Amino acid sequence: MTKRSPFRYFKTSPEIISLAVMMYIRFPLSLRNVEDLLHERGIDICHEKVRFWWHRFGPMFARYA
Repeated sequence: MTKRSPFRYFKTSPEIISLAVMMYIRFPLSLRNVEDLLHERGIDICHEKVRFWWHRFGPMFARYA
């Protein structure tokens, strides 16, 4: 039996979602700071999307951090 990816219904790549959530969890940044840092790297993501991802995937990443 294969394990389903928790990212399967998202248009954004899992790497970008993981980067955004881990930046928010690991460093004392606001959602807008994470948005700005991603924008500097050419990734156009709204801070509200980062907040949604954090609520959705934050507990999963916090277990492994």
